[in-house]
Amino acid sequence: MKTAFDLVQGLRNIFNTAKTIQVAYTKLAHWHKDVENTGFRAFNTIANTIAINYRSILNYFINRSTNASAESFNAKIKAFRAQFRGVKNVEFFLFRLTTIFA
Repeated sequence: MKTAFDLVQGLRNIFNTAKTIQVAYTKLAHWHKDVENTGFRAFNTIANTIAINYRSILNYFINRSTNASAESFNAKIKAFRAQFRGVKNVEFFLFRLTTIFA
């Protein structure tokens, strides 16, 4: 249990402390190696996801920004569209979006 907790904290630590892409890349590689050495199958999914998408993940360390605001706005649009059960007049729908969310 302690080993699993340490792995989680280690990954969290990478995102909180790494200042450059090179440092983050090195720390992620070491973390991935630690996951492999422990043999926890539960961590294989996240380790493989990081290994496959490491270039996109490392972009976070350029200016520490994510696409969370865009995802939030997309969720609001979907909820708004679902509230009115679809869109028949796209022009009016876009007008309503701009007046409500702009």
